[in-house]
Amino acid sequence: MEDTAGSNPQSLGFTEKLKSWLSWSWTYVCFIWFGMVLIMIYVLWSPLKLQESLTSASVFLNTLTPKFYVALTGTSSLISGLILIFEWWYFRKYGTSFIEQVSVSHLRPLLGGVESSSTTGLFASVNGEAEPRPSVSECKVWRNPLNLFRGAEYNRYTWVTGKEPLTYYDMNLSAQDHQTFFTGDTPQLRPEDAVMQKAWRERNPQARIRAAYQAIEMNHECAAAYVLLAEEEATTITEAERLFKKALSIAGKDINLLVYIKRRLAMCTRKLGRIKEAVKMMRDLMKEFPLLGMLNIHENLLEALLELQAYADVQAVLAKYDDISLPKSATICYTSALLKARAVSDKFSPEAASRRGLSTAEMNAVEAIHRAVEFNPHVPKYLLEMKSLILPPEHILKRGDSEAVAYAFFHLQHWKRAEGALNLLHCTWEGTFRIIPYPLEKGHLFYPYPGCTETADRELLPSFHEVSVYPKKELPFFILFTAGLCSFTAMLAMLTHQFPELMGVFAKAFFSTLFAPLGFFADKMESFMPSSFWHQLTQI
Repeated sequence: MEDTAGSNPQSLGFTEKLKSWLSWSWTYVCFIWFGMVLIMIYVLWSPLKLQESLTSASVFLNTLTPKFYVALTGTSSLISGLILIFEWWYFRKYGTSFIEQVSVSHLRPLLGGVESSSTTGLFASVNGEAEPRPSVSECKVWRNPLNLFRGAEYNRYTWVTGKEPLTYYDMNLSAQDHQTFFTGDTPQLRPEDAVMQKAWRERNPQARIRAAYQAIEMNHECAAAYVLLAEEEATTITEAERLFKKALSIAGKDINLLVYIKRRLAMCTRKLGRIKEAVKMMRDLMKEFPLLGMLNIHENLLEALLELQAYADVQAVLAKYDDISLPKSATICYTSALLKARAVSDKFSPEAASRRGLSTAEMNAVEAIHRAVEFNPHVPKYLLEMKSLILPPEHILKRGDSEAVAYAFFHLQHWKRAEGALNLLHCTWEGTFRIIPYPLEKGHLFYPYPGCTETADRELLPSFHEVSVYPKKELPFFILFTAGLCSFTAMLAMLTHQFPELMGVFAKAFFSTLFAPLGFFADKMESFMPSSFWHQLTQI
């Protein structure tokens, strides 16, 4: 057993060497094959009467009219144009080339190909072993701390515009969250809890509402059913607040249910303009449940404090949560930048700063903006209104476009209220990209920007929204190739139609030049090899 185990590494090493040799030799197989084809053509030149076949083919081509070549090049241009349109649509929708995707997924395994070393090198661990590239499933999606109410806000948008602001993927994540939050603390599900479990999974909103009423008929103290009605049936914030208060009165000791209801009640209070009361409710909730920091209730508190313009209290909250050991968010980074920008933005002038240089306070503000932009580079375009805003999703991807939409939707008003803050952001945010090392697998102040945000954001954001992509992707090779092919064949069709005789002379000259190396090679081979050798080889 020991000998066998000891010999395994040697056998594995031999196998790896054999595989590496085969992959190395595969590069030269195509050249060897091409050379053998040329030799075979020369050997069979006389027996197969290739000279006569070429002569007859040339006679046939000479008899073709210019209309044939116009039709040929026109058809080629049309087909390549259709391929170009499809490739462009596929790239805009999925962010990749269809031809490249098919080639990588289906053809490379058939040819025995492996991932390129450059791709593997970007995700190598410290000890040199390759780590897998982050997939979409590894991009953690977070519950949006300030998500809107479906009945009172999202549905109203649908009634006015006819567009669905939430994707099925986003709503499905919310259903999973609700099932997890509201299972109850009893070891066995009660009948009304089983109905509510099914209600959260229903795709049709009316079916969910009917199930909630069914659960209330079973048990008038089913708090989860009132939560669902407050979220989805209530058409105003006031009505939602009334239903949440009813749910709170019968919630019992279920911690998840209590935290969820109290948080949503505080959000209702904030939306109804009772901001000081909302701030007190949020502070009490954070004191009552200090271990639930993962719910990011402090982000709700920061937004409410900014609305009160209580900047000292905002700084106190940031001092606690903007810590190197805690996970960051766009709210934390950009709120910190806003406070520092607010201190200097009212007197900031780009012309004056270029003459005298930046002061210490201005430098701190610029560095805070660069830090925020590095964390989420999508936010500035929404704050500067270079991109149109949409309703935020119920879930966000940190550092992604979905988080940028959610942050800007609630905080744009606070940046506008600080005089000159947006002007300072406009003058300095693009300077961040000169600081970040390139290539992007090296971060500056944060970890390298993840490569999976685009795919996840396309799942979270509605289809009518143009997803912001960072870094900006270059056009795939096949889009450029088909564009060039379409333009070239269209130009040939036009020139052949306008100047048929001249294009015929040009085509003959082109093909004679193209086949000149082949004739030269044949003459050299004939002079190098004795004629008797070729005669004997043809006899075989």
